[in-house]
Amino acid sequence: METDQVTSSQEDNKLDGLLSQFDEAVRLLNQAPAFSKPAKLPRVMDTARRVLLQDGGCEALESRAQAFEDSGVFLGSDWETPQYLVPTLTTFSLKSADANVVVIEALSELRLLAVAKGNFEHPLVSAEHAHHYLTQVMAINLWLLFLPPSEAERETQGRLATIPRHLFQHLADRIGYEHIVDQLIDEIWRILKQRPIQVDSIKQMITQIALCQANPAIDLGASGQGADRLVSSLYGPTQACREDPGVDVYRERLEHMDQAALQAESTGFARAMHDTGLVSPYHAVLLRHLLEEGDHLLSEALGLSSTGRDCLLCYRELVQALIRGGVYPATAQAVYGLALMLERGILYQPPVAPAMWRQLNLPLSEWAQSRLTLAYGDTVSPRARLIEGVLCMLGLPLGVGQGNNPTCQSARALSMWAYNDPDYLLQMVAWAARDDEIIMHFEGQAISSMASLSGVATQLPIDLDPVSLIVVPHLDRIYAEMGRRCIGREGDPHRWVNPEFHGWWSGRGFRINVDVATGQLSDVDDFIRHFFAYYHPYYNGNQPLIHPQPAGIAVTDSAARFIGWHAITILRASLDPSEVMRIYFYNPNNDSGQDWGDGVIVSTSGNGERFGEASLPFDRFASRLYIYHYDPLERVDIADVTSEEVENVKHYLHRSWGASRLPPTELQADQGSNSSLPNAPKDEG
Repeated sequence: METDQVTSSQEDNKLDGLLSQFDEAVRLLNQAPAFSKPAKLPRVMDTARRVLLQDGGCEALESRAQAFEDSGVFLGSDWETPQYLVPTLTTFSLKSADANVVVIEALSELRLLAVAKGNFEHPLVSAEHAHHYLTQVMAINLWLLFLPPSEAERETQGRLATIPRHLFQHLADRIGYEHIVDQLIDEIWRILKQRPIQVDSIKQMITQIALCQANPAIDLGASGQGADRLVSSLYGPTQACREDPGVDVYRERLEHMDQAALQAESTGFARAMHDTGLVSPYHAVLLRHLLEEGDHLLSEALGLSSTGRDCLLCYRELVQALIRGGVYPATAQAVYGLALMLERGILYQPPVAPAMWRQLNLPLSEWAQSRLTLAYGDTVSPRARLIEGVLCMLGLPLGVGQGNNPTCQSARALSMWAYNDPDYLLQMVAWAARDDEIIMHFEGQAISSMASLSGVATQLPIDLDPVSLIVVPHLDRIYAEMGRRCIGREGDPHRWVNPEFHGWWSGRGFRINVDVATGQLSDVDDFIRHFFAYYHPYYNGNQPLIHPQPAGIAVTDSAARFIGWHAITILRASLDPSEVMRIYFYNPNNDSGQDWGDGVIVSTSGNGERFGEASLPFDRFASRLYIYHYDPLERVDIADVTSEEVENVKHYLHRSWGASRLPPTELQADQGSNSSLPNAPKDEG
C-alpha cells in the first residue's frame, strides 16, 4: 500500500513538473511576436506530448485550453478555424506517426471540450457546435474507447498510440460515456432525415456500432438499442442476407430463388432503402440480377409508386443501361438516386433522356478520371462513379453539400439546376468531365473556367459527391471571375452575378439591408416590407413561389453572434402543420439543423419539411436574411404589410447580427459582445 502511494505521489510530482514546463512554454509562445512563434512552438508541442502520456494529463490541459489557444498554438494550421473541422478526418490525425499531428489534434479536441462544457467562450464556435462535433468524432473513432492498439499502430506510433486512448477516455468521462452510442444513433437518424447525397461518414458510424455490437468484450449496457434498424439496412436488410454472408454468396443464392422469394427480397430492400435513405451493397446485386427477371420485380426493388413505374416502363432500356453502367455494390447509393429520379418524372422532359444516354457513353478526361479515382478509389470505374453521382444528384437535388469548402455558391447552383433544370446540369457535367472546361456568359461576354483566375476555394476540394468533385472547381472559378468583373460597381455584386450564374429564373429585382461600404444596416423597413410583399402568401395574393430563388443569410451561432455570410435557396413559403407560416429553404452546408440563437432554431423535420429542406417561421427567417431576389414586374403593395410584422422581424435582427450594425442614430447601449463584428459583406459561402 505504501509503495502504491509513493508511486502515485511520484507520478503526481512528474505531472506537476511537466505542467510547469508546459505553462512556461505557452507563456513564451504567447509573448512572442507572430514572426517568431514558429520557433517557440516545438517546445509547447513536445511538452504537451509528455503531459498527454500521463494519467490526468488530458484533464490538466483541458483546464488550460483558453491559455494555449490564445497563445497561438493553432495559428496558421487547419485547426485555427474549428468551425470548419471535419470529424471524419480526425482518424487520420490520430493514427499519424507524426507526434506533432497527434498532439495538435488532441489539443484541438480538448479545446472544443472546454468550449462544450462552457468553460471557454470561443469566438468562432459555439458550445453546441463543439459538443455536436465531439460526439461525431467519438462515434467515428469508437474503437479507441474499446480496443487496445493494433499491431500496425504499435509499429507506426509506438507509445504515441496511447495518447488518443487517454484522450477518448477523458472525452467519454466528460461527455457521458453511457450516452455516446445513443447520441450517435440519434445523430445518424437526424442527418438521414435530411437525405444527404454523401453518406460515407454515416456508414462509417454505423459500421463502428456494428463492430461494437459484435464484440463480446464490449459492454454497451442499455445503450444502442435503436441501432438494429441502421445496421440491418446496410448489412442484412432481408432474410437471404441477414447474416451478412458477402455479395458473392448472396449472388449465388439469388440464382436459386423462385419468383415469390425474389418478390420478398425486392420488397424488403425497397422498404429498408426508403426508410433510411441508405442502400445496402446487396441491394445493388439484386437489382443487377433482376434485369433478367422483368419490370415488375425491378419496380418492386426500387420501391416505385405509380408515377415511378410509368416512367420505368416508358424508359425501360435507359433504366436498364443505367443499372448496368452505374449500379454496383461499391456504388449502391445509385439505386436510391435512380428510384427518386424516376419518382420525379424528369425523364419526361424532352432533353433529359438523351442527355442521360450521353452520360452513359461520356468519355472522361484524364483529369476527371484521376480526380474520381483519388477521391473514391478504383473499386469501380470513374465513369460508373460519376453515373452514381449524377443519379443521386438528380434524385436528391437538395442533398448536395459543399463539404469543408467555401463554395456554397457552386453547391447552390448545382442543387438549383438539378431541382429546376436537370438537362442544364447534365450539360455542365458533360463539359467539365469531358472537356475540362465550362464556358458561361456574363452580360454577353464568355467566361472560360480554364482562362479564369483562382476561385473562392484556395485549393481543389476533395470531400464532395462525384458530380461536385468534377464540376465545382470550374464553377468556383467562373463565379469568382463574375465577381471580379463587378469591381467598381456601386452596391453588392450579387445583384448582377446571381442571375447570370444561377439562371434566368433568378429575379432581376434585388434588395440588400446592409450598406456595402460601411457594413451598417440600411433601409431595413423597406427591405422587410418588400420581402413580405413578394414572398408571404398573405401579402402576395397567395401566389406560390414558381422558381427557387437565391438568397443570402447572415449566419449566427447559438448565442446569436454573427459568424458569416452564406448562400441559400428559398424554395417555398407555406403553413406548417401547426398553422405557422414558414419559409422552406435549401442550405448547402451539409447539415441544415442549426441553432442560430435567440430562439431561431432551424428545423429539418417535423414541421412539414420535404427531404433536404430546412425551415424557419417566416419572421425569424427574415431576421437572418440580408439579400434576396424578386421579379420587379410583379405588382405588390408593400403598404399591406403591417407595422407589427416589420417590428417583430427587427426585434430579432437587432438582438443578433444587426446589433453592432445599427446606424449611429439607432445605436443601443446593449451592443455588448457583438461590437467587434466584421463590417461589409465580402462574399457568400
